Amino acid sequence: MKARLHAYISGRVQGVAFRFFAQHEARLLGLTGWVRNLDDGRVEVMAEGEGQWLEQFLAELKRGPRLARVENLEITWEEFRDEFSDFSVEFSGY
Repeated sequence: MKARLHAYISGRVQGVAFRFFAQHEARLLGLTGWVRNLDDGRVEVMAEGEGQWLEQFLAELKRGPRLARVENLEITWEEFRDEFSDFSVEFSGY
């Protein structure tokens, strides 16, 4: 079943290649959406795809890249909207 995931990740998640890690993992799992840094130090993620792959993606986000330290992950599940064609790194979150 397809779904949409909206997440905010906090901790040491900026300046450690977290966005590119998230993009790589999402593309491997066939997910679409985006990831961006926020000016409060968090990373925001919007992803769509099959529920099982979104669950796997969440596990990867909790782990993060090697230099990251994820302290909190706020998750909201939403209805699938088929809004995206790829998974991109956005630079407009500031």
